[in-house]
Amino acid sequence: MDPLFYEIFEALPRQGPGDDASTQKAFGKLSDLPQHPEILDIGCGVGKQTKVLARLTSGKITALDIHPPFIETLKRNLSQAGYQDRVKCVVGDMAAMDFKDASFDLIWSEGALFIMGFEQAFKSWKRLLRPNGYLVVSDLVWFKPDAPQEVKDFFAKVDPNLKYYKDIYKLIESTGYKLVDYFPLPDESWWMNYYTPLEKVLAEKKIKYKGDPSAQAIIEPLELEKEMYKKYHAYYGYGFYIMQNRS
Repeated sequence: MDPLFYEIFEALPRQGPGDDASTQKAFGKLSDLPQHPEILDIGCGVGKQTKVLARLTSGKITALDIHPPFIETLKRNLSQAGYQDRVKCVVGDMAAMDFKDASFDLIWSEGALFIMGFEQAFKSWKRLLRPNGYLVVSDLVWFKPDAPQEVKDFFAKVDPNLKYYKDIYKLIESTGYKLVDYFPLPDESWWMNYYTPLEKVLAEKKIKYKGDPSAQAIIEPLELEKEMYKKYHAYYGYGFYIMQNRS
């Protein structure tokens, strides 16, 4: 990954769309967690949702991300909030985790699953869940199967495997889970918590890297992404999937 990409995203309060209320809403769908659950937060970034999970439970959380500066920021945030004793921060690759089988009652991942794809993540993470444990994820999906050609062409370049949200239901069942619930993230999760701060950071980087074609090649697609969402947000967005291990 280009260093500028990380420079941009390290400056953001969230590394993708999301909001505390949606994290809490998804957590509220989990009806029978143990009193002190073991939780794994995969692709945690700087941990906005990690802090919400720590507030909502008295369990222990392992927060994992591959980028060390995100983990360092998370550690500082947890210390300020008083959660450092219940959250273990780990630098690691979501595709090569070495946790023991059946280690967790809940696996959580907001906006990071695209790195592996739904099917591979569902299959490879399943061994880490205890019987009847929960997997909760949010990631990008089509809300409608008939999107305009312009936005289809855009995603053909940036995310060619983007799936219709209902197709994920079948994948959940076929990989050994039971769908508990689904809901889309609201538009405010994109504008207030992601694109508004991103717009400010991109403006700063355009000035800093003026005349640098390689930098503009990173900045311009992010600006285009924002414009695509402004025009076509009715057709795609983040879906939150709450599922339970059937074995």
